[in-house]
Amino acid sequence: MTLEQIQNTVSYIRSRTDFEPEVGIILGSGLGGLVDSIDTRAAIDYKEIPGFPVSTVEGHKGRLIFGMLGGRKVVAMQGRFHYYEGYTTQQVVFPVRVMKFLGIRYLFVSNASGGVNPNFHTGDLMVITDHINLLPNPLIGPNIPELGPRFPAMNDAYDPALIAKADEIAAQEGIALQHGCYVGGTGPTYETTKEYGYFKAIGGDAVGMSTTPEVIAARHMDIPVFGVSVITNVGLSGEKSTHEEVQIEGAKAAQRMTRLFTKMITNL
Repeated sequence: MTLEQIQNTVSYIRSRTDFEPEVGIILGSGLGGLVDSIDTRAAIDYKEIPGFPVSTVEGHKGRLIFGMLGGRKVVAMQGRFHYYEGYTTQQVVFPVRVMKFLGIRYLFVSNASGGVNPNFHTGDLMVITDHINLLPNPLIGPNIPELGPRFPAMNDAYDPALIAKADEIAAQEGIALQHGCYVGGTGPTYETTKEYGYFKAIGGDAVGMSTTPEVIAARHMDIPVFGVSVITNVGLSGEKSTHEEVQIEGAKAAQRMTRLFTKMITNL
């Protein structure tokens, strides 16, 4: 993806709306319900946006929503793109780069994930404190200097100040939070028992099929990131997962995640 392609897409979106968002939000499987809390000012289907891939996964609506949440201007991706759909990781992160040029100063990401930590339970919210990326790095290829440096640092990939704010708000609101490291893999298979054991051994607390490329792209562009995983099953418990169950558990936890995101955005 070139700088010109990003700028062309930004120009198209600006021809559809003059709304200038401060915060970008990416919603994972079964978590699209957060958009119901957004006072929507404009919505554009991905299929209408030049350069955007199209969501092919059930539970991912495929719309860019512009509006107000917690008194702030936001743009929300109702549905994301995945490497397992056949897209490159450069295509997967293209919308993050577009959101940066639309004006976002923070990125909030969410996903549905399998719990690796045996202390987790289905329906838990895990604040992502770090990640292990097992997907192709989206920065492979020529660097675009206008976006960021050739070798960006990834320590504090998830902003410590935002994590501290989340803990403070969660305590006030009575929202239980777990904390941990997210492992991003390719999918589309759910993990074997041995794979879950491996992810635990290397320091993972939850595993999914998204998020890490988007966070890498955001940090390359110096955007602070806050991330939450909704634990939709616990892998080492012997539970078997279906995509339908993931969506159901995601929807149940989405209300708590929406409260957390809204209060945090209000307090930015």
